[in-house]
Amino acid sequence: MALKSSINDPLMADQIESDPGEDLLRLKLNSETAKMAWSELQRFFAAGKTLYVASDLDLIDVALALQQDNTGQVGGWLQQDKVYPVSDTQARGWLDQNCSLWTVVVKPWVLVQDQS
Repeated sequence: MALKSSINDPLMADQIESDPGEDLLRLKLNSETAKMAWSELQRFFAAGKTLYVASDLDLIDVALALQQDNTGQVGGWLQQDKVYPVSDTQARGWLDQNCSLWTVVVKPWVLVQDQS
């Protein structure tokens, strides 16, 4: 009986219906997230491969959307300037301040997020 009632529980139903593949990918991306000095990321910036993720977004949600090629979601963030290529001004400021940023790689991109 307890199992049956938990299946009817809307909170449990969300957990049961979640995509196990997406859950595994989310765990993988989370385990690959690290804080890195901007000076170590400059070569990716020079190659045009760094994307800034606004601090009000979850870095893993953005990485997952990119990994899954969710063009609608990513396009919305791009239009809202929540995700965008790192600017020269940002890069210079982070280098001058010796900043460390949260990072995760979703090839070919390196996503960065400043949580300071």
